[in-house]
Amino acid sequence: MNLELSQDNFIQYLQFEKRLSGHTLVAYTNDLTQFFKFLDTTYEIKNISEVNHTAIRSWIVSLMEQKITPRSVNRKITTLKTFYKFLLRQGVVVESPMLKILSPKTSKRLPVFVEKEKMDELIDNSGFGDDFEGRRNKLIIELFYATGIRLSELINLKTSDVNLHSGQLKVLGKRNKERIVPFSNELKRSIEDYLEIKIDSDVVEFFVSNSGKKLYEKFVYRLVNNYLSMVTTADKKSPHVLRHTFATHMLNNGADLNAIKELLGHANLSATQVYTHNTVEKLKNIHKQAHPKA
Repeated sequence: MNLELSQDNFIQYLQFEKRLSGHTLVAYTNDLTQFFKFLDTTYEIKNISEVNHTAIRSWIVSLMEQKITPRSVNRKITTLKTFYKFLLRQGVVVESPMLKILSPKTSKRLPVFVEKEKMDELIDNSGFGDDFEGRRNKLIIELFYATGIRLSELINLKTSDVNLHSGQLKVLGKRNKERIVPFSNELKRSIEDYLEIKIDSDVVEFFVSNSGKKLYEKFVYRLVNNYLSMVTTADKKSPHVLRHTFATHMLNNGADLNAIKELLGHANLSATQVYTHNTVEKLKNIHKQAHPKA
């Protein structure tokens, strides 16, 4: 089977059977396209049966020589592992060359988050304005921080998913997994303020643009980046930072790790445990500052 056909079959499988997000599909496609271009240029390989572990190792070495970070290299290796698992199930290959591939070591990177005082300052004193745009923008920031939902989940949130009576959101997460996320009375008031002057629109989504259209990811990303720039100098100022902030503040205030896992929509606890590192670092700093022998 030629490389292009094997890639097309794999991406269709991820899209229609695994139901991965558009963002994830683009990442898989880019990784495979880059890998196949390397195979063609370096080894003149056109068929998937010609690929061996030596060729794959050569690609990994070339990535590291280009100063690609170990974290990014590992993501590409994960793409190939998933790709070859698919090929094995389809009977296209009889053995995966990825069995002989080792991933480079990566240093642990703590999730970036915003301090509570800075979040209070942002929400209380940023002068969002009382018009439609101001109320919507403030609610977007508050919703990310108060619920920890993902960017894609916020954009696709429907008006029917917001239950003011019960104080709950119905969120459709990764792999179309639905979960219920509660919200506070304070957030409820912000939602009511927004709905009071929400622009009439034919779209079913909860958040709309100034012209009544569905919001797009870059718009929300820029919006969050602009507002976070008012209170933090951190390199990362994205919606995901607010998700990290939600989880870190919840954990620091005594929330159970399993409860945070469910609220975030994580498939397993290991993905949530990364937030415990921020708590440990905080304790280390307190110890260093307070203990006479530290």
